[in-house]
Amino acid sequence: MSAEANAPSSSDYIVHHLSHWQNKAQTEIVDFTVFNIDSLFFSILMGLVGSFLLWRAAVNATSGAPGRFQAAVEILFEMVDAQAKSIVHNAHSRKLVAPLALTVFVWIFLLNAMDLLPVDLLPVMWTAIYGAMGGDPGHAYLRVVPTADLSVTMGLSVSVLIICLVYNVKIKGIGGWAHELVCAPFGTSKNPLVALILGCANLAMQLMEFVAKTVSHGMRLFGNMYAGELVFMLIALLGGAWAFSFEPGSLMLLLLHVAAGWAWSVFHILIIVLQAFVFMMLTLVYIGQAHDAH
Repeated sequence: MSAEANAPSSSDYIVHHLSHWQNKAQTEIVDFTVFNIDSLFFSILMGLVGSFLLWRAAVNATSGAPGRFQAAVEILFEMVDAQAKSIVHNAHSRKLVAPLALTVFVWIFLLNAMDLLPVDLLPVMWTAIYGAMGGDPGHAYLRVVPTADLSVTMGLSVSVLIICLVYNVKIKGIGGWAHELVCAPFGTSKNPLVALILGCANLAMQLMEFVAKTVSHGMRLFGNMYAGELVFMLIALLGGAWAFSFEPGSLMLLLLHVAAGWAWSVFHILIIVLQAFVFMMLTLVYIGQAHDAH
């Protein structure tokens, strides 16, 4: 049997690489997913790596001429601090918000950067380990880009929403925020009936705004990283088509695989940095809006 006959189809390859390593709980009625183990593992791992890098920069910081690593961290810190000062004008709040923004940027950048690893590197290693443990290699699923998982990006955006709600209450008080919910953006009226109608409209608009900001915050990051992951898989298929073919003309597939992979990787570096920056900026903007009174 030829190697080409043993090769998986393009759809099988993509479906396999888009399947999560999941923890499932089964009942007598339904089989439902509890969580994606791979997304949690790599999110925690990259969080520890980011914390370690920032800790090393803080511990080894000197007042003299900084090294390249210290200079890069200082530039990043100054950039985040400048953005925090321009958006969140409460100096006391910035003591928490600025480090939070720095953490968000570094963490999401590292999560996005997992997309630069070869598509099959970690999944193939996991397949070998899973098979050695007695499992079926065909069911050794592993996705290594947590930000291409909607549950991760929406979890991050919901966390930002919770912080915004806390600051709304902290800055304006329960009464002040409740008053804002029913009085902005359309105002109110001395007429009880008109005031009730406007209050309901204002509350609906406020709730829609919170939902829209949260959904768009998470979906924007997810959409960009998911699309980038798919492009890398399509490029990998060019190399796979060459590897499973013995025709001389298939060498062009290898050349396209190398050229397209290099070009997309270079361009994707800009995407992973930009998406981390956009998520951080929106976090600052939404927290800053929580400090503003209507």
